Order: sequence, then C-alpha cells, then structure tokens
Amino acid sequence: MRQSTRRLSLTINTLVAATLALLLTSGRGTAGDYPDRTVRIVVPFFAGGTADAIPRLVADWLSRKWGQPVVIENKTGSAGNVGAEEVYNATPDGYTLLSAPPPPLVINQNLYRNLGFDPAKFEPIIVMAQVPNAIFVHPNGTKASSVPELIDYLRANPDGIAAATLGGGTTSHLSSELLETMAKVKLRQIPYRSTVPALQGLLAGDVDMMFDNLGVTMPLVTAGKLKLLAVASPKRLPSMPNVPTIAETLPGFEAVTWYAMVAPPGTPKAIVEKINADVNEVLARPDVRTNLRKLSAEIYGGSVDQTAQYMRSEVDRWGMVIKAAKIEMQ
Repeated sequence: MRQSTRRLSLTINTLVAATLALLLTSGRGTAGDYPDRTVRIVVPFFAGGTADAIPRLVADWLSRKWGQPVVIENKTGSAGNVGAEEVYNATPDGYTLLSAPPPPLVINQNLYRNLGFDPAKFEPIIVMAQVPNAIFVHPNGTKASSVPELIDYLRANPDGIAAATLGGGTTSHLSSELLETMAKVKLRQIPYRSTVPALQGLLAGDVDMMFDNLGVTMPLVTAGKLKLLAVASPKRLPSMPNVPTIAETLPGFEAVTWYAMVAPPGTPKAIVEKINADVNEVLARPDVRTNLRKLSAEIYGGSVDQTAQYMRSEVDRWGMVIKAAKIEMQ
C-alpha cells in the first residue's frame, strides 16, 4: 500500500513538473516563422513629425528583411495615451507594436491620475534613436539671439514671449517648464496638437518661440525661416559645433527626445529578442544612418536589457521635472 501511494505521489509530482515546464516554455514562446503576416506599428502621434518619420524608416527596412508588410498606423490623442492603450490591450504575439517618444512610455504615469494602461508592463524592445530638443525662434520676432538674452528679456517682461508647445506632457511642453523652473522666468505657453501646426504658428508669427527636437525643424533653420538659439543636449553636437547648449547658461539642463519600440505585456521573449536584433541590424545600415542624420537623430540601439534600464532611468528624470514644475493633467 505504501509503495502504491509513493508511486502515485511520484506520478503526480512528475505530471505537475511537466505541466509547469510546458507552461513556462509556452509563455516564453519561440520566434519560429515570425513574422508570417502583416506587422502593425502604432504611432500615437500625428504624421509629419520625427515621431512618425523614424519608425516609418525602420518599418520600411523591416518589411524588406521579413518579406512581410510592416505598416504604420497613427492613433492620436491624449499625449499618446490613446494609441498606447490600444497596443497595451492587443494580442501579445508580436504583430502589434508601439513606437513612441517618451510621453506614453515614461512621462504620462507621472502626469495623469487614471491611465488605461500600465507603461511599466510594456515589453521594451529597443530605443531606435535620440534627437536633442532645441529652442527655435522666429527671426523677426523676439530680439533675443542667445539663451542669456532670452532669459534677461523674460525676467524683464514676464509672459512677454509666447511659446508653442506640442501639448501637455510632451517633451516640448516639459522643456518649456524646465526652462521656467531653472531660469525662474515665465513663458506664455500656447499648446498645439502636433509639430506641423505648431511650426505653422511659429512661422506665421503667432508665437515667438518653441521647443522642438532638431529633426523636421532644422530644414527651416537652414532656409532662414527660423533661428536656432541653442540645443538641449548635455554637450555641443559634433555636427553643430557653433551652436551652444542651454546647459552652458543653465547647468544641468537636458531635454532629449528618443523614439522607442515596445510590445504588449506578455509578448514572448523570443519574439521580442528577434525584433530587437533585426532593428539593430536595420540601424547599422549606412543608408539608414544617413537618413537618420538628416533628421538630426543619433542612433541608440542596444539590447533589450539596456532598453529597459534606460527607460526606467527616464521615468525618474522626467518625474523630477514634473514634480518641480508641479504639473498635473486631468
């Protein structure tokens, strides 16, 4: 009797162990023939800006590599929250991905009381590129030709400069808030829905300045339609050695926009690793690097673990900006 009981116990334990092993293996998943159909990348911002241009460039080459369509869908609203929530709730099979700048991934959880998703539960894949923010002004608008002159003017004329932002919680908005906090000045912030109408407002003289990344805005500087005062990178850019940094006037000032790709929670690790490896391969292409340089973008890349670590550090960094500026969105 005892031997029968012992054998039954061993059989049950073996079955439990086998079942657990099967569950763990199926949870990890394998890349297998992935992808064998269309992959959809949701961009939670409007077309026309750098947030749209970079994933389109990467998607084009992924489509060629995979032999499957890789389509970009713009799902806008609520500082990226609408598109991010859709991807968060998508089937975690690698066929719906999110490409986004910081707001829905590392910023909005510090701004909004009730998000329909948990940004920390996305599966990080890769940070494709970084683009420094910068201060752009209308050449015939504000008389300031440097950051010190801009600050002096604002201290003498509170609210005297209208600054376009790309909506609450964007790096454009938070960069303006950071300037106000560190320089102890006050801007008259005018929110726009996206980069294109904000630039139109700046070009028309409806606003005096804006923070934006260097990407799609630099051609307007080259054409003489806008003036670049300074960049928000920690150090001067090798490609623009004569353009000062904001940190030269306000030590510690840094505002860099980056563009990451993430997957829904629970996406198999093997698929995440495959996408990471293939995007890194795309980013290494000389023609892709050339096109990214045209957007003033610096390739980031790296492993899945590096991506996760970087995004965690960005949650803390932007969280401090939000707390210092006492910003809260509804």
